This record gives sequence, structure tokens and C-alpha cells, in this order.
Amino acid sequence: MQKSFLSTSMRTHHCGALRASHAGEGVRLCGWVSRLRDHGGVVFVNLRDRFGVTQVVFRPEAGEAHEAAAALKPESAVRLSGTVQRRPDGLENPAMDTGAIEVEGDRVEVLGPAETPPFVVAEEEAVSDEQRMKFRYLDLRRPGRLALLEARHRVASVCRRTLEDRGFLEVETPVLTRSTPEGARDYVVPSRVSRGKFYALPQSPQLFKQLLMVAGADRYFQIVKCFRDEDLRSDRQPEFTQLDVEMAFAGEEDVMETSEAVLENALAAAGAPPFAKPLMRIPFAEALRRFGTDKPDLRFGMDIQDVSGAVAACGFRVFENTLASGGVVRGLRVPGGASMSRKQIGETEAVGKEAGLKGLVSLKADAKGLSGSAARNMKASAVSRVREAFQAEAGDLLLLAAGEETPTAEGLGAVRLHAGRALGRVKEGLAACWVVDPPLFTRDPETGRPDPTHHPFTAPHEEDLDTLEADPFGARARAYDLVLNGHEIAGGSVRIHRRDVQNRIFSLLEIPPGRAQAKFGFLLEAFRYGPPPHAGIAFGFDRLAALLAGRDQIREVIAFPKTTRAVCPLTGAPSSLDPDQLEGLGIALLREKGEGEGEAG
Repeated sequence: MQKSFLSTSMRTHHCGALRASHAGEGVRLCGWVSRLRDHGGVVFVNLRDRFGVTQVVFRPEAGEAHEAAAALKPESAVRLSGTVQRRPDGLENPAMDTGAIEVEGDRVEVLGPAETPPFVVAEEEAVSDEQRMKFRYLDLRRPGRLALLEARHRVASVCRRTLEDRGFLEVETPVLTRSTPEGARDYVVPSRVSRGKFYALPQSPQLFKQLLMVAGADRYFQIVKCFRDEDLRSDRQPEFTQLDVEMAFAGEEDVMETSEAVLENALAAAGAPPFAKPLMRIPFAEALRRFGTDKPDLRFGMDIQDVSGAVAACGFRVFENTLASGGVVRGLRVPGGASMSRKQIGETEAVGKEAGLKGLVSLKADAKGLSGSAARNMKASAVSRVREAFQAEAGDLLLLAAGEETPTAEGLGAVRLHAGRALGRVKEGLAACWVVDPPLFTRDPETGRPDPTHHPFTAPHEEDLDTLEADPFGARARAYDLVLNGHEIAGGSVRIHRRDVQNRIFSLLEIPPGRAQAKFGFLLEAFRYGPPPHAGIAFGFDRLAALLAGRDQIREVIAFPKTTRAVCPLTGAPSSLDPDQLEGLGIALLREKGEGEGEAG
């Protein structure tokens, strides 16, 4: 039941407030005409606002009010007045919070007439995403849409309260800043005052929150907009929201404990059951080995297993050749998967190939052993070893792949998810874990040089410092990701606060002192004045809100989202600027080849 609010000059109640106890009261309601029905001259108006729906009845004896009600148009903003009455016995509507009453209407005021909307707002009819986002203000009136924004609001409120109760200080950091290399392209803003120079919109408040630790803020948080000009997918937006957190004189344990408290309270706000604390912690290498991803969905089993030993000298040439070249053979058991049709198995194989597998071997377990083309080419002893390795039972399906370690793991990770979903093995509910100790660096595919896995201010493990230069790719980061239902909802790290360690990282990244000073000079300067040990984390707030609201797409919990082309259908952004605006900014546009009269302008 919605909380009842005080009356205003325009209305006495909202449309979800009235109950049988209000019978006999005169009321004024404001909202939108959701449904209009004429039953034998009696006009029924379902009036909707954010808080609910109330049925208002206009009978012919209401005179002008009856005529005005009959002339109403759907989605018009109106004020209706009348007297609350109990509905006759047997005519109550249990599907409505206000279903025990109706309002006997005696006055109609049209506050904002509506034209015929581009789609039916009162019903959940199929409407294209482009159309919904173009008329987002109408889409948000549809059943359940505003409830998603309310759910987001509740999660934000509880996150704030949780951190405030723990002594965190909310601080706003700049939106107009300077460009720093953080992994994605910046959105840039030209300066009119400093012609030829540009601000950058922040990809994250990373450097500012570290400066706040130097400043003595001790515990900082912010629900903040971030901007990244990168290729978009269904779960990405060019502007997105982070719950940003940083703690001084703290390490991994402090950040994880705080993050678990935030998540626990957010789950409670969303009506989800609590989880056992502390959450499971899975090393990055183990997550990749068992689940083929650093974002494992723990709502079902089907762990990936290495069966290289079981298929050694098995007689099946594909496996033997792979092992001889230094590769691996891995697979997973799909309980009951032998019931999958040939089409379903083919779709699973296609998923594996798209994810990088060279092929997928399928073996069905029955009472006699394993069947399938590969099994016919394997020695009987090897077939027995494989079945024993998976502890396969009759009716199970084994899916095996051979190749290099990482792509084989990642491909089987995609296969695991697809097969688990296809057979309905993914349980309802929420499952969370930490994935910890990722590599400090990844190898640049073109140059072979180290790239920071997280960012260049992530601290390496102390025990890896002695071999940092000799084996940079063997170093582990003091980093941690919070994973919920196979989605990374938060990621953070212990930061480097020692100048000597930071300089070693810059050296490995081939960032010379001059360039480091040019890009990060303000942070490095601050680190000359007593930087405390500090650590932090950032929640992907849009993703968290979507998961807790039971939605796959983050755009459903964003008021005015953009498309996967980074376009706003509602406003038409991005748009061209007038020539006078460009001239004032000192900007000249280059034309695409073949555009206009020349190649450049």
C-alpha cells in the first residue's frame, strides 16, 4: 500500500490512496485518463497517477459533468471531483488497491488535453524500443514503468544511508576535467575561453577520489555520472551511473565488508532475501578455469573440468594433436542433457564456435557408457576415464573442447551458460561472489607490452613486487570484482600510494616521467605530501538497479536512455551546432570524403 500524502490545493488524495474507510468523503483527484468506458450511459473513468488507479463513475444525473466525462480523451490530464462510495457487493476489483471503492463523480476539469498517443499507454502492447524511447514520457506512464524508477530510487536511498551510517562523506567531484588515459575514449568539451583547448567528461572520478584521501576525507562516496565513448551493447550506455566509494587507511577486507553491507541493504530494499556473509571469494584464475569467465553465474553447477589426462593417448586424433602442441582438453557435464534435440545441440555448438572454440565434441551417457562419433574413435579405456572424470550418469551430456587454454575456457564458459539456460537449470534468485587477484597486466595483442588490467594505480601484491620487472604478467593485482548472477556489479582495488612503486608501474607501461607528469602530474604532486594507504570500489549502479528490479536491460531503469548508437531518440542528440557557435569555440569541421563540394572544409 502506498503511503498517503497530505492534500494540496489541487487534490485531496492521490489515485492509489482511497479505501473503504474513506466512504462518504468528498475528494478531488488529479491524474491521466487511463481507460474510458460507457456502459448504458454510465461513464466509467479510470484515473491514473504515479501512485495508482481510481475508478470514477459519472451518471446521467450528474448533468454537465456526465457530458464532460463522456467527451474525455485518453491520456488527458484532468481533475475529477466526487464522493467516495463502497462498490456494490460482488463488484469489487481485488486486482486494484482501490478496488473496494469508486468515486461518484460530480465535476470534470480538463487540465491538459491530449491528442491520440502514438501507442496505447494503458496496455502492454508490443512497441519498438525506438518508439518507446522517442516517446519515453508516455512509455513511463505505462504499467510498471515508473515502478522501476521507484525501485532505483529506493536502492539509491538505502546505499546512501548505509554509507552515511558508516561515516562516509558524500562529495561531488568535477564533471569538466582534463583527459587522462583510462582505457576508453573520452567525451570532450571545447573551451570557449581557452580556445583550442578541451575539457574531458570523467570516465570515473578515480583520480579525484584518491586526492580526497590525501586531503583527509577518510571515507568518501558519491552517486555520480560517468562518460565513456566506446562501442555500446545492450547493457552499456555512453553516460552511466556509479556508486563510487573510497576509504583511507584501509585494504581489501575493509572495502569488501562495506560493499557487502551495501549490497545486503540494497537487496532488502528490493525485497530480495539476505545472503550468507562473507561472500565466497574465487581467485581469478580459478574462476576462468571452472566457469570460463571472471563473471561466473553461480545459480547452477556444470563446472568446467580439465580432462587432458583422461584423454591422453586416447586414439582420437583431435585430442592427441592438441595435447601434443601444448593445448588442453576441457569439458562440462550437462545433467539430463542427453534429452537435448539435435537442433539444440547444434545451437550449443554454434554458441561455442562464436565464442572462439574450434569445435565441440558431444558425448551422451547411457547405461553402457558413452556414445557419439568421438567415442567411437577413442579407446575403450579412455572412454571409461572420461566418464569417470565427469562422474557422468545415464542421460547426461558431455561437451568437450580442445585448444589453447584461455580461448578454450572462455568458449566453454559461453557453452555452459547457453546449455544451462536452454535446459532451465539456472535457478531463480540471486547469487553473488567476489572474484579476486586478477593479473596486474594483460598483454597487448599487437605490441606484446603490458597493459593495466584495471588502471595504472592498482597496487600489486606485496609478494609479487620482487619479480615485477622479471615477470610482469605473473604479478597479481590487489583488485576485486563483485559478481551477481553472472554480471560484474562492482569493481575496485587497493591503490598504489608509494611513489617508488608507481614509478615502476609507469616504467613497465613505458610511460616516461615527462608523459606521466603531463597526464597525472596533479596526482603525483599530491603524493609528495603524505598519501595514506587507500582502497576503493565502484558499483555499476544502473546494472545493480536493473538486476534487483528483475530486468535484463539497464535502459529500463534509466529515465531517458540512449540507443546502442549513442543516440537519444527523444531529443535527437547528438545534433549539429550552428556555424556561429562553432566559430565562437574556434572549431572548424572536416567534411567526409565526397561530402559537399570538397574533401575538407
